[in-house]
Amino acid sequence: MTDNTGDYKALRREYQAKTLDRADLAADPVQQFDRWMKEISVLMPADATSMTLATASASGMPSARIVLLKHFDAQGFCWYTDYRSHKGQDLAENPQAELMFYWPLLERQVRICGTVERLPDVFAQTYFAERPLGSRLSAAASKQSAVVDSRATLEQRVDALRTQHADGLVPKPEQWGGYRLRPVAFEFWQGRENRLHDRMCYRLQDGAWVIERLQP
Repeated sequence: MTDNTGDYKALRREYQAKTLDRADLAADPVQQFDRWMKEISVLMPADATSMTLATASASGMPSARIVLLKHFDAQGFCWYTDYRSHKGQDLAENPQAELMFYWPLLERQVRICGTVERLPDVFAQTYFAERPLGSRLSAAASKQSAVVDSRATLEQRVDALRTQHADGLVPKPEQWGGYRLRPVAFEFWQGRENRLHDRMCYRLQDGAWVIERLQP
């Protein structure tokens, strides 16, 4: 009988890239996020916007996956997907979520939690038209998270749509659109030596951001 257990306790690393003090922080967490995003975008542009999106069903069953941040401002953090997807179903039942960014080159994490709303369709129409043709065809061919019998079926759908829209003008699917997370709390995490990490939290209190240091 094969032993499929694993022991990885010996795998360790030290965190020594940066420090994070109260004096380093912007008064506004979105401005602080923008600083860190600009810094990491230079070092790892291909993955800087990758974020874990954690949702939960109405019964409280959690679910997490990687999605891509597409734009953000003082109103919130935005991404696009199929409303019929697992995450879309969760958000329809329970419009609360958390985003988590992990940037190993700078030994940093950012957590952002808040309430989620759909973006106006004009945002989705604009962004969908900017996507590469292959991405538009895939979105139009797929009912995200639904069972399919084979990859060949998906590829056939894409090929059929490519023929149907030979001019490249693939219409945005009705059930494809954007979401915005409106934040109520942020945590900026900087790895430190001996696991004595720096954790700085922003939370809304009476309409203003309060900054606190958390123990590691």
